[in-house]
Amino acid sequence: MIKIGIYGYGNLARGVEQAIKMNDDMELVAVFTRRDPSTVTIKTEGVEVASTKDVLSYKGKIDVLVICGGSATDLPEQTPALAKDFCVVDSFDTHAKVPTHFANVDAASKANGTTSLISTGWDPGMFSLNRAIMAAVLPNGKDYTFWGKGVSQGHSDALRRIEGVVDARQYTIPVESALERVRSGENPELTTREKHTRECFVVAPNEADHARIEKEIKEMPNYFSDYDTTVHFITLEELKRNHSGIPHGGFVIRSGVTSDECKHVIEYKLKLDSNPEFTGSVLIAYARAVYRLNKRGETGCKTVFDIAPKDLSSVSYEELLAHTL
Repeated sequence: MIKIGIYGYGNLARGVEQAIKMNDDMELVAVFTRRDPSTVTIKTEGVEVASTKDVLSYKGKIDVLVICGGSATDLPEQTPALAKDFCVVDSFDTHAKVPTHFANVDAASKANGTTSLISTGWDPGMFSLNRAIMAAVLPNGKDYTFWGKGVSQGHSDALRRIEGVVDARQYTIPVESALERVRSGENPELTTREKHTRECFVVAPNEADHARIEKEIKEMPNYFSDYDTTVHFITLEELKRNHSGIPHGGFVIRSGVTSDECKHVIEYKLKLDSNPEFTGSVLIAYARAVYRLNKRGETGCKTVFDIAPKDLSSVSYEELLAHTL
């Protein structure tokens, strides 16, 4: 059995917990929280909830620690620190900062003989993998990524970090006209702003803060500054009633040619009822791979580009050959 720890216990962590139950070769050892552990109830009976301050006491008892913090401020600090003592997996999703995050985690892992994997989930993660494969197959072409309509966990977390915000949800919405131009094989040149809009629903009781909060949102680099962003201030009751679900999805499309006569369009699509449950399932599949790599003595930081599909699968290589290939 692969022994898994969960660091942090929010929506993503609950998705990871659910995914562990779906995999017979894994067991949850402990959940670590910054809150008072006595106030946190998890869904797995007999598993301890401990303080994040006590995580080092579990060194040697956990095969892979799945880190479920936010990308804005948590993971850049947590993943390199925890990679010194544990094999770790995270879902860091600030695309522009991935190279820096990779370098920091790689240094920590190599210095301490651990194996880490960053930026997995569905984007970055599965979409990243599809973009790489599509470009290799159709080198003469262009790829496009559209997200949504759905709730972005990372962007919603970034909203909640703004002073005065009690809770918030952010929806990413593809621009339909841009999506249709790409599907037609037109290969348009599209700016970030032309591909998506962002819609924010924010709970901030002090109305005096609204103008400042809206300005901070619309000017936030890497999250909102490059998009047409709409901000709605609503009550906590409205948020719970109308925005309690966490659906998401999206499309990766590559349009290219193999000759003057032949045009091709490849499309990979996800439609998710629960963003955190699906993301948690991806994290757990890659946790299996990290465990196997570490057992083979492969240390340092990895990404989805480094992992062979056979290391993700719970079935044997022989079964893959017989039933999947």
